[in-house]
Amino acid sequence: MAQGPQSQPIIRWLFALAIVSLLVAPTAASIGDRLPDFRECVQVCKEQNCDDKSATIPLHHRLLLWTCPTECDYVCQHIITQKRLARDPPMLEPIVQYHGKWPFHRFLGMQEPFSVLFSFFNFLAHRNGMERLRENVPVNYPLRIYYMLFGYFGLASWIFSMIFHTRDFDFTEKLDYFAAGASVLYGLYFTPIRVFRLDQRTPQKQSILRVWTITCCLLYAAHVTYLTAWSWDYTYNMAANVVAGIIQNLLWSWFSIMRYQKLQKTWAAWPGLIVAWIIMAMSLELFDFPPWGGMLDAHSLWHLGTVVPTIWWYSFLIKDAQEDMAGERLKQ
Repeated sequence: MAQGPQSQPIIRWLFALAIVSLLVAPTAASIGDRLPDFRECVQVCKEQNCDDKSATIPLHHRLLLWTCPTECDYVCQHIITQKRLARDPPMLEPIVQYHGKWPFHRFLGMQEPFSVLFSFFNFLAHRNGMERLRENVPVNYPLRIYYMLFGYFGLASWIFSMIFHTRDFDFTEKLDYFAAGASVLYGLYFTPIRVFRLDQRTPQKQSILRVWTITCCLLYAAHVTYLTAWSWDYTYNMAANVVAGIIQNLLWSWFSIMRYQKLQKTWAAWPGLIVAWIIMAMSLELFDFPPWGGMLDAHSLWHLGTVVPTIWWYSFLIKDAQEDMAGERLKQ
């Protein structure tokens, strides 16, 4: 079926975002890592504080696995940043990244406190949404299980996001990426189930559902295997998530248009509006900038930008389920 004219701007935004995302590839090294002043600072700090184990690290830092060398790295990032900011005339790029990250000011040992906070807000949005689903959608509604699983995948992804932004290690990074990938892929999995009602108990749809379930499981297994055993490829990981996101967003946009035309109810258009909101929030990722106040950056704002559409999305799922159940009762 041809796309309606309302969907064309959304499609253009999605493809533009995909192209730009594919061109953006994070790097393991950063300008800050290569600065002679920074390397010298870290070396001197380690010699004076770590070699003889004279450094005293606060308990709450030690609980988050801060060590003497990592304390030196953190302190030197801010020493060098302040020196670069204080130079006259100002340097062209006074604030640079270290180890692929901006020099954040930590809070209670958390490396990126606002990303942790806003991830927690998203966690609460999913938890609250699941409670509303339990209260408003009966257990016997066939799509309820898929919606609840969407919530559980969301909870897991934001838990691991909080852990990763609290302390950035290889292990916490992998957990964050794998959980986020699982959440995105599950979104792609359950979208056609709702849009094409693959949950219905007909032999043809049940066969399609089985094939689709196996396909998604194999795709995720292949994704994790490639990143773990072959190459930890940031560009590929981003591309895979963007493609999965584009497909489900296109489906929901089309579904939103068709549903609104059929029902003529405002809430039926919500998926398309939510998709547009998410795209605008994602654009923050493409305009990276040094954190305001050393804490609030584009990535944390992207996390903040997903809180409202998450709450809104659960409202749509409930409205859609209630409309669907009302229609079934009328048929009976």
